[in-house]
Amino acid sequence: MQFNKRTVKYASVAIVVIILVLSFAIWRHINAGGNGGHFQTAMVKYGDITQTVTATGTLNPVVLVSVGTQVSGTVQKLYTDFNSHVKAGQVLLTLDPTLLRSQVVQDQANLASTEATLSYAQSNENRISVLYKQDYETKADLDQAVEARESGQAAVDAAKAQLVHDQTNLSYTVIRSPVDGTVINREVDVGQTVAASFQTPTLFTIAKDLRQMQIDTTVDEADVGHARVGQPVTFTVDAYPDKVFNASVKQIRLNATNIQNVVTYDVVIAVDNADLTLLPGMTAYVTIQVNSVQHVLIVPNAALRVRIATHAPATTAGVGNAEMQTIYLLTSKGPRPIHVKTGITDNQNTQVISERVSEGDTVIVGALTAAKSGHTNMAQGMRIF
Repeated sequence: MQFNKRTVKYASVAIVVIILVLSFAIWRHINAGGNGGHFQTAMVKYGDITQTVTATGTLNPVVLVSVGTQVSGTVQKLYTDFNSHVKAGQVLLTLDPTLLRSQVVQDQANLASTEATLSYAQSNENRISVLYKQDYETKADLDQAVEARESGQAAVDAAKAQLVHDQTNLSYTVIRSPVDGTVINREVDVGQTVAASFQTPTLFTIAKDLRQMQIDTTVDEADVGHARVGQPVTFTVDAYPDKVFNASVKQIRLNATNIQNVVTYDVVIAVDNADLTLLPGMTAYVTIQVNSVQHVLIVPNAALRVRIATHAPATTAGVGNAEMQTIYLLTSKGPRPIHVKTGITDNQNTQVISERVSEGDTVIVGALTAAKSGHTNMAQGMRIF
């Protein structure tokens, strides 16, 4: 029985010793500066980065023509419909010409009357002119005859102009296509009355060539400075979510739009739609590739947001006098701050330039655990004290 008590005593001591050793090891692991227990890390590596600007826009034909009418009337007959392909000069519809045709007939009669009056005035002028030379008519009579002939000529000219005016209006009852293209929209039906009293009503909307389209996007003023004509563009549309289309920047318009103090610019994207897959009005989600570099040192963006309280001075060798940011490399002696020059970013990784940073280095990108003994551990844009 005594032997058993001694065994139990020794076993208890051994257990206590083991617990103390394990506790000390855990404490050393948590509080060791150089073993990385507090930090989430990543590897510095070589990679390619493409800087982009994203925007949304609407697909539109390059040339979109609104066909209207200059005269009022009732739609008599339609010759085309939605999605119809039309040629320049092709008849699209006709308006009832009855009223305008009767006006032309009236003008023709009025012209005939004024021409008859002019003919009489000319004959009268010739007769009085002869008699005036024989002293049978006075100078006043001759002047009156000349004035009557000139008034008759003016009346004829006015009647001819009115006839041309009304004949032109009559021709406007036949609506023709001004361009080759495709009818996108038709806004009238047979029997509908269109009035052109104050503004030209739109009858048809015609896209000149759907094989060449454009995206009108709005780009924020903070990003428009990176955009250049000719830059490559990729975009997607909801109709084909798994397909990526290629395009290019066509124009950066100077006219700014200010909505609630948000300034944007219209960037026009040229799109080749040779297969007619894309349709007018589709919403496009655009990515403009504004810059690209290959095989450069990159670090996660989170590494640029880490701040750690440390007594080690930041190393600046090899970065020149350019504006610098700080990253922290994890070494056997703990975090080591290094100032680096940054290049372009793709919103996930950033190019870094420094002779003190090499491929394979371990960079701190965040915190794993909260430190003890009065230390507050925060990362990714927050201080570590």
